[in-house]
Amino acid sequence: MSKENELVSIGYGAMISAGRLIAVVGPDSAPVKRLISEARERSMLIDATFGRKTAAVLVMDSDHVVLSGLPLEKLAPRFGVDPTVLEEEEP
Repeated sequence: MSKENELVSIGYGAMISAGRLIAVVGPDSAPVKRLISEARERSMLIDATFGRKTAAVLVMDSDHVVLSGLPLEKLAPRFGVDPTVLEEEEP
């Protein structure tokens, strides 16, 4: 299966197409909260938290915004990203 068609688990039985993913971000900043709110208004929000607290926000190339209950540190390896690169750099 090619990377563009690969389905990756984002937790609790939910999966997304890895090739359609643009970004994975934390849910706490004001711009991300605004992104979630705007996606909800456009009916482009997919809540895949299954009742848990939102730990990561996935932005898809279809303009969908997907909420996941798994944190970035757990999602990164599923997309082939080393989780140590997620550590914030000190100024």
